[in-house]
Amino acid sequence: MRAHTRRPVLAGIATAVMASLALVGCSTGSASTDDAVNTALTVGLLATPSNLDYTTTAGAAIPQALLYNVYEGLVKLDNDGTIHPLLAQSWTVSGDGLVYDFVLQEGVTFSDGSPFTADSVKFSLERVKANWTANGPAYLDSIASIEAVSDTQARITLSKPSNSWLFNMTGPVGTMFTESGVANLATDAIGTGPYTVASFQTGDSLVLAANTEYWGEAPYLTDVRLRYFTDTTAQTNALLSGDINLISGISQFQLVDQFKSNADFQVLEGTSTGEVTLSMNNASEAFSDVRVRQAVMYAIDRSAVMDTVSSGYGLLIGSMVAPTDPWYDASLADLYPYDPDKATELLDAAGVRDLSVAFKIPNLPYAVAGAQVVKDQLAQVGITANVTTLEFPALWLDEVFAQHDYDMSLIMHSEPRDVTAFAARSYYAGYDSPEVMAQFAQADAADPATYIDLMKQATTTMAEEAAADWLYLQPAISIGEADLLGVPKNTPSLALDLSNISR
Repeated sequence: MRAHTRRPVLAGIATAVMASLALVGCSTGSASTDDAVNTALTVGLLATPSNLDYTTTAGAAIPQALLYNVYEGLVKLDNDGTIHPLLAQSWTVSGDGLVYDFVLQEGVTFSDGSPFTADSVKFSLERVKANWTANGPAYLDSIASIEAVSDTQARITLSKPSNSWLFNMTGPVGTMFTESGVANLATDAIGTGPYTVASFQTGDSLVLAANTEYWGEAPYLTDVRLRYFTDTTAQTNALLSGDINLISGISQFQLVDQFKSNADFQVLEGTSTGEVTLSMNNASEAFSDVRVRQAVMYAIDRSAVMDTVSSGYGLLIGSMVAPTDPWYDASLADLYPYDPDKATELLDAAGVRDLSVAFKIPNLPYAVAGAQVVKDQLAQVGITANVTTLEFPALWLDEVFAQHDYDMSLIMHSEPRDVTAFAARSYYAGYDSPEVMAQFAQADAADPATYIDLMKQATTTMAEEAAADWLYLQPAISIGEADLLGVPKNTPSLALDLSNISR
C-alpha cells in the first residue's frame, strides 16, 4: 500500500516574526504604524462572481475567491502544482488502486460550528453527482462508493483505477460542506477554511475575515478585500495610488516594465493553466465541417493576437494543454501556421462563401481586444464575424455556455487539466468524438506511462480536428507592493490562496 503523510500547510509567518516587521506606508483598511502590524490587504481583480455558489455557477471567479480560503477539501495543490493533504492527515491506497482510506484531521469545525467528520466527506462527495451542475461534476465519476468508517476515517472506493481523480479532488468538486450549510450556497459560504465571508457586493467587492476558530495555522492576513474592476486602467491606477495592494493576474501587460522599474512594487512572473481559446461551436451550422474550423485556424495569426492582448507576454500553444501537464506537446503550436491562402483553399473545398458568424464574447478586456484582431483577420478570408459583447459572467454563461447560442467566442479557460471536459459532446464547444472520449477513459485507467501516451494522442487528435483554436497560454503576472511576502506566483489551480501572504 502506498502511504501519504501530511506535510504542514503553511499559513503565514509566526507571530513573533510578524511583530518584528517594520511596515512602511499604508494599506487599505488598516492603519500602519511603527508598533502596529498591518494585516489587511486589498486585491484588485477583474472577473467578478455573480454569487457564491460554484456548485451550480460556472466560471473561475467564485473558486478563485473561495477555494482554499473559505472552502477546503481533503487535499489541495501547492503553488508548484503538487498534491498535499489538507483536511486529510494522510491516506493509503490499496494495491489494485481502487480503495483510498483517508485519515482525517481531528477537531475541525465548519464556520457555523458544525463538526467536520467522515460523514461530511460522504455527504459532500455524494452531492457532486446529485446536485452539482457546474465546475466539473463528472470529474468524480470514477467514485463507486463512499463510506464513513469512523468519525476520522473515510473510505472511497473507485469503480476503476483513475490517474486523475485525486488531482480533481484538489479542485472545486473536492469541497467539503456541512449538511446544515448548503441551503443558501449562493449567499452563505460555510466552510472549514482560514477565512469567512464578511460581505459580498456583486460587481464591487468580496470581503474575507480571518476565521477565529480555524483548525489550522492562523493566516497572517486578518482582513482581505477582493475588489472587482471592469476597467483595467482604473485597476492599475488604484494600485499606483495605494487604494489596492495587489493585482493578481494583471491584464495591462504593456505596463509591466513600468512596475519593474519602480522600487515600490514587485513583479511576479509565473505559469498559468489559462488557455485563451477561440471557441467554435462544432454543433452549429457554421462550424460543423472540420474544413471550416481548420480554415479559421490558418486564418488567425495567433502571435498578432498575443502581441495585441498581452504585449507579447504568454506562450503560443496548439492544444488545451499547459506545459505543466506531462502530456504537453510543444510541436502542436506549429500545427496551423498563419496561412490565409490555405484558409481560403479550405473554405473553397467546403463550398463556403461569404460566411457570417455570431461572435459572442465576454466583456473582459482580453476578449474585447483579441476579438477585434480575430474579426479583422477573418475578414481577410471572407468570414464576417459579427461581434456581440455580453456581460460576464451572467449573460455570457447563459447564452454561450448554457444555451450554446453562438457560433464563435473568445474566452480563457482557467481550470487545470480541463481538456476532457471540453471534449464532451454536451459541453458548449459541441465537439463530438467518441474515439477521443474513449481514449480519455482508457488513459485514466491505464498505467502511468500509458496514461501520458493516450492523453497525448487524444489531445493531438482534438488539435488536428480543430475542436477549437487555442490561441495562447495566458501569462501569470502579479504586481504588488514591495513588502508583500508569499504572494502566489503561479496559478496551478483556480484558487487564489491567500493563506501564505504576509508582510
